[in-house]
Amino acid sequence: MKRIPAEGLLGLAVLGLIAILIIPLPPLLLDVLLAAQIGASLLVLLVGLSIRRPLDFSVFPSLLLIVTLFRLGLNVSSTRLILLHGADGPEAVSRIVDAFGRFAAGGSLVVGAVVFLVLIVINFVVITKGSGRVAEVAARFTLDALPGKQMSIDADLAAGLLDEAGARKRREELERETEFFGAMDGASKFVRGDAIAGLVITGINIVGGLLVGTAGEGLSFSDAAKTYTILTMGDGLVSQIPALLVSVAAGIVVTRAGGTDLSTQLGSELMERPVVLASAAAALAALSLLPGMPFVVFILLAAAAALLARRALRRREARVRAPREKKQPEEERIEDLLALDTVEIDVGYGLLPLIDVSKGGELPGRVTSLRKQLASDLGIILPPVHLRDDLRLDPHAYRIKIRGMEVGKGTAYADRLMVLDASGKKPEIEGLSETEPTFGLPCVWIDPALRVAAEAKGLTVIDPASVLTTHLSEVLSTHAHEIVGRQEVQELLALLQKDAPKLVEEVVPGAVSLGTLVSVVRRLLEERISVRDLRSILEAVADAAPKSKEVHYLVEQVRRRLFRRITERVATDGVVHAITLSRRAEEVLRSALGQQDGEPVLALDLDSARALIDHVQSHASALATAGHAPVLLAPPDLRRPIFVFLSRFVPEIYVISAQELVPGVSIEVAGTVDLGQARSSPGWAGVSSTPAAAPA
Repeated sequence: MKRIPAEGLLGLAVLGLIAILIIPLPPLLLDVLLAAQIGASLLVLLVGLSIRRPLDFSVFPSLLLIVTLFRLGLNVSSTRLILLHGADGPEAVSRIVDAFGRFAAGGSLVVGAVVFLVLIVINFVVITKGSGRVAEVAARFTLDALPGKQMSIDADLAAGLLDEAGARKRREELERETEFFGAMDGASKFVRGDAIAGLVITGINIVGGLLVGTAGEGLSFSDAAKTYTILTMGDGLVSQIPALLVSVAAGIVVTRAGGTDLSTQLGSELMERPVVLASAAAALAALSLLPGMPFVVFILLAAAAALLARRALRRREARVRAPREKKQPEEERIEDLLALDTVEIDVGYGLLPLIDVSKGGELPGRVTSLRKQLASDLGIILPPVHLRDDLRLDPHAYRIKIRGMEVGKGTAYADRLMVLDASGKKPEIEGLSETEPTFGLPCVWIDPALRVAAEAKGLTVIDPASVLTTHLSEVLSTHAHEIVGRQEVQELLALLQKDAPKLVEEVVPGAVSLGTLVSVVRRLLEERISVRDLRSILEAVADAAPKSKEVHYLVEQVRRRLFRRITERVATDGVVHAITLSRRAEEVLRSALGQQDGEPVLALDLDSARALIDHVQSHASALATAGHAPVLLAPPDLRRPIFVFLSRFVPEIYVISAQELVPGVSIEVAGTVDLGQARSSPGWAGVSSTPAAAPA
């Protein structure tokens, strides 16, 4: 026999509740359902007492509505039986209803009515009103606190205190919390309405019972009142007591704020205060001396309170007598000292407002957005950036480090704005003169009150968080190849394997080793070529590997496969503004080619090296000022050696070959590099050596 799924059982249960409203129930089945109602209400109350926080009982709002519908359905069924068969005796209605009417109410109409009204008042006026107000305020406060909590999660993620999975879990919990208190705000209205419905149904039962008894059954008014009112009071009590239990559970759930269950929290907060307990014992002892008061009862309670106070005092004294000297700190693990953050930003204390989210700091949120942007641009998952203060720095200084080594630094002012002149000259405005940290341009840090004046002069105004974010973006783009290793590439392969498992298996380890692929990826990132299209990269490697597994050969083949992406990277409005090499310059560079560790390198004489650097720097600066990517066109055999040579002096340069551009793309020559007479040289050691590829 197939097992019915939980969704099916719940649907059948709700349909059964609706059927109760329509179909008459036999007395025995009504007794069973009334007992089940009492048991379910007790279970809800006990669960509410045991939870540590409201979200531990997140199903409560929906359960509250189902329990309320269940109780109202039983009210309708019991009302039907009372009015139809009340004159036939309690066995024809319900033994539980009769027992509550005779035992709980003492068989007295007045007592039953009073007890019922007291329960209604307690439930309606005190519990449901209070829990409804608490739910309403909690929902409002939760909604108001939502932006701050989301910013806190983003800040922890940016600071590296959370990983992506932890941040996702925190966001899901925050979403659940918001939905829970919103649902409780609405569900509490049903509880309040249930209390009103209980009072109205009881009144209708009394009036209807009197009419049925006198007009339909021929009973006297007193006999009809005794028969139907007792049953009605029993029905009211058997419905209001479970309603009271559920209302108490609702109040407890919405007021839970501690991290432990209620019993533990009550014990720790009430029974650990000897002065308070001793005061309570003294007050109870004083009450026992009042005339007419039960002396024994009060004195026993006073003795119990005094005993609890004594025990609490002994526990406190034991804690005080404990050794006050702090424990010797555990020997610091040397392994912990070896751990390095992949990327971190250290700031002076003057820049703390930028990283403190509680004070409106925008840098953590900007860093999170930057990581997403670089992931889209470069195709790699950058690790969290750790933000921390460093008292050794100047108040307004900061530095960017990769694996503990400084790769960038600058100066910023948290309470000022940076101003730049589009011409590259120092802005003519009052303020603190500094150097823009990303591109080395002269800048001025002004008071925020001068912003309008600066913009009126046509100056560019930048807030300090944007200054640091721009610098970090440039540093990470330039040094992305230093961040990527085997672990990061393996993660990228794992993502691609979901869509192209055969390709991944063919390339790694089929065609090349993981280390070789890491070197290829690093070379691409070193030249600011995105590896987001990892599928095309692997396809190119798979095609080229049978001919040669040399890294420089594989990289050149991959670059040609990525010609559209490279063109998009360096073109401005479909035009590539490029620096070219004269024929004589190509001859000079080709004659200076050498080999180092199996890789082609340039070994230029000092004059040619200076001329090449000066020419390229001049043209690249002009292109950057005009808003174009600085591109140097070179023959395929010279492309990589020229890049390695120039990257130290012109880090923003793109060195590409014509084969790496989309056929037919428009090329506008921005300048030509010309070198003197070709001369061979053993090489200028300061610039000719190619830095060895970082170990994979």
